[in-house]
Amino acid sequence: MARRLDVTGAGGVRLAAWDYTKPTGEGEGPKAAPRPPAPRPAPAPVARHPEGLPVPARPTPATTPSTPSAQGVLLLHGLMGHAAHWAPAVRRLTGRHRVVALDQRGHGHSQKPAAGPFTREAYVADAAAAVEQLGLGPVTLVGHSMGALTAWQLAAERPDLVRALVICDMRASALGAASQRAWQDWFRGWPAPFPSLDAVRRWFGEDDPWVERPNPARGAFFAEVMAEHPDGWRPVFDPAQMLTSRETWVHDAHWESLAQVRCPTLVVRGLDGELGRAEAQEMVRVLPHGAYAEIPDAGHLLHYEHPQAWSEAVEPFLNGVLTP
Repeated sequence: MARRLDVTGAGGVRLAAWDYTKPTGEGEGPKAAPRPPAPRPAPAPVARHPEGLPVPARPTPATTPSTPSAQGVLLLHGLMGHAAHWAPAVRRLTGRHRVVALDQRGHGHSQKPAAGPFTREAYVADAAAAVEQLGLGPVTLVGHSMGALTAWQLAAERPDLVRALVICDMRASALGAASQRAWQDWFRGWPAPFPSLDAVRRWFGEDDPWVERPNPARGAFFAEVMAEHPDGWRPVFDPAQMLTSRETWVHDAHWESLAQVRCPTLVVRGLDGELGRAEAQEMVRVLPHGAYAEIPDAGHLLHYEHPQAWSEAVEPFLNGVLTP
């Protein structure tokens, strides 16, 4: 099981981080991080705190890594995700690197302040706080979607903290106002509360109008970020806060900050993801030290849908930049 570490983010927001590092002498890495609820199949009943999430292990103060020579890796999930979505993909990394995943503000076990802020600046400052307080720097940042944008903005602003960068299926181009309106309509169309986790999996994996063909992995992804309430299952995040978070990046392009990233960077896309090949290759061209990887048959949730293929695509890059 991953070990919980507490981080104080920007403005005093409480953040939960999960250390996947395999203790010295153990044969296998952690089998999963605490997740709300446990991964498929449906979990057995667990004790819950008022937010509906499983009661985590006692938080551990930020400490030195269990393998002092290990190089730090910080994983940043995407919008609506949580740290444990990385669990299947990162097991091969544990033991050689210190791997920590962060529940970003508004997500997972981290605080969801009613007044925010959910700005780009806040997300970047939170990531910097995690690197500094957990002693990970200079760190390799691995980000998916929104987490990838946070990662490269931190790398651009604080090169002293970042050794290398992995960008997973995040566009540098502006998505535009129409995209934000589509997301607003999508959230309104959710049949929440859901009567069961099976209903969650079925809707997000089959019935959601955004699903072109059945996608069980997508259903499982969303089932992990649902919590049980008296009237049914609802997301652990506030959809309004997700829209606010998204509002801060969809109207602008991010090529300028990408060009300011000076560390080695790998751009990874799924063949059926949201980042097109032409844009991904242009991102690699803009990056001073860019490289490219592509995962066949993968969509936007590439690390979750195809963890083995994702690890095989990313691991050579990580080993290269993390080898002393």
